[in-house]
Amino acid sequence: MTRREFGAITGATVLATAAPSGFDAASAVTAAKRAPVSDVEHLLRRTTYGATPALVHEVERRGTSHWLEAQLHPHHVHDGAMDHLLKRWPRLHWNTWQVRRHYKKHFGTWDLMFDLVDAHIARATWSNRQLFEVMVDFWSNHLNVTCPSSDVWDNRHLYDRDVIRRHALGSFSDMLVACGKSPAMLNYLGNAFSSGAEPNENWARELLELHTVGVNAGYSQTDVHNSALILSGLSVEPDGGSYEYKPWMHYTGRVKVMGFSAGNHSAAKGEALAMDYLRWLAHHPSTAKHLAYKLAVRFVSDQPSPSLVDHLATVYRRNHTQIVPVLRALFASAEFKHSKGAKVRTPYEDFIATLRVLRVRPPHKGTDGIRSLQWMSGDTGQPPLGWHAPNGYADTAAAWSSTSATLGKWNVHMSLAAQWWPKELHYTKVEALVPKPAPKTYGHLVDGLVRSLSVPPFNSVQRAAVTEFLGHKPGDALAATDEALHWRLPYLVALVLNSSHQAER
Repeated sequence: MTRREFGAITGATVLATAAPSGFDAASAVTAAKRAPVSDVEHLLRRTTYGATPALVHEVERRGTSHWLEAQLHPHHVHDGAMDHLLKRWPRLHWNTWQVRRHYKKHFGTWDLMFDLVDAHIARATWSNRQLFEVMVDFWSNHLNVTCPSSDVWDNRHLYDRDVIRRHALGSFSDMLVACGKSPAMLNYLGNAFSSGAEPNENWARELLELHTVGVNAGYSQTDVHNSALILSGLSVEPDGGSYEYKPWMHYTGRVKVMGFSAGNHSAAKGEALAMDYLRWLAHHPSTAKHLAYKLAVRFVSDQPSPSLVDHLATVYRRNHTQIVPVLRALFASAEFKHSKGAKVRTPYEDFIATLRVLRVRPPHKGTDGIRSLQWMSGDTGQPPLGWHAPNGYADTAAAWSSTSATLGKWNVHMSLAAQWWPKELHYTKVEALVPKPAPKTYGHLVDGLVRSLSVPPFNSVQRAAVTEFLGHKPGDALAATDEALHWRLPYLVALVLNSSHQAER
C-alpha cells in the first residue's frame, strides 16, 4: 500500500470505535484517479494557512492577480479585527528594560515568550494578511531563535517585531543587518560574548551555513574563524539589555572570508565593517541560490528544479535582495502552476488550517483559549517557533512521515471537530458544515462536507470508503434522523479532514 493509497482511506482506521463492525478498510484501496484541484485552491493552499469557502469565493471574485498583489503589500489589506485582538497581549510592546523592571523578582520568566507564541498562532489563524504571516513563519524558521528559550526571555518578542516582521516582505540585506543588531540572536548564538581575544564561532558558523551562503558554498574553517573575528564586538548592553557595539571587544587586523577582505585596522570602525560583511553575504550569489532553493521548497516542491532555483536567484540579485519580486516570479512560474499535490503540510500548518476551515473564532475576551491552542500545537510535534536547534523545522514530507505525526493531526481534527477542547474558544456549530438544502444521499453528504471543509474533491473510491465507514453506500438515501447528521457528524467531519488531500499544502 502506498502512502497516497493509505491516505485515500485514512479514516478506515481512525475512530475505529465509531465504525460499524463490518467495515473492511482493505477493500477500499485502489489506484483510482485523484480529483482535480482548481488553480485558486492551489494558490490559496500555498500562500495561506488554509483555504476556506469564503476565501475561495473572494479570490474568484477579485481575481488571483489582484488578491495576490494585495497580499504582497499587506498594508493594503484591512486587518482591523486582528489589530483589536492583538491588544490582549500588551506586554509584546514592552522594551527589554520594561520587561526586566516588571519582572525584577521573577528574572528569566517565560511569560512574554508564551505571549509571543499565542499571538503567532492567532495571527496565522485569523489575520487577513495570510501571505505575510506565512512569510513571517518562513523567516522565523530560517533565522531561528528558539522560543521559548532562556537566553531570550526578555527580548524574543522584539526580535519578532524588529527583525522578522519589519523585513519579512522587504530586503533580506536589511533583515540580516537587523539580525546582527538583535540582542536575541546575539545572545542565542553567543556572539554577545565574542571578543577578538576569545572569539565565539557559533553565530559566525551558522551565519554562513544556515543563514546565507549555505554549507556547499566552499568556505573553510579559517573563513568561519575570520567571520567570528569580523563579528566580534557586536554585543548587548548588560543593564538595559539593548544592542551595543563594544569596540574594546572587537578584533583588529586583516580578515578574509571567501571573497570578502578588509584591513580592519580600527576597532572604532569595527561595527561598520561587520555591517558591510553582512550586506556582502546577503548579496552573495550562493546566498541568492540558497534562499531561492528554500523558497521553492516552501512553495513548490520538496525537490524544485534547478532551473526554477536559478531563475529565482537571478531575480533576487537583480532586485538587490528584495523578497517581493522573488515571490512574484515564483508564483508566476510554470513549476508553481504544475505543482498541485507536490507538498505536504507540516503538523503546525495542518493544525492552523483545521482551525480556519472549522470556523473556530477567538474567545470573546482573554487569551486562555489561545494559550490552550499553544499546548495543542505542541501535541502535534511542531509548536510554532519552538525548534530547539538553529536550523529550524524541516519543510519536506519525509521529515513528518511518521505514525506519531499522523496520529497527532488526527487527534487535533477530532478534538476540534467535536469541540471537546479548548472550551474557551468560540465554535461554529458542526451542523453548519452540512450543505443546504439537506443532502438526499450519503454520497451527497460526503461531497457537501468536502466542499465545506475546502478539501479537494474526493474521487469515487474515497467517497465509497467514507460512506462504508458509516455502514452505507454512496447512493443510499439519507434521512434527517440518521445518526450521520447527529452524534456521528463530528466523527465524519474529522474523517474527511483526515484525508490525504487535507494534508497537502
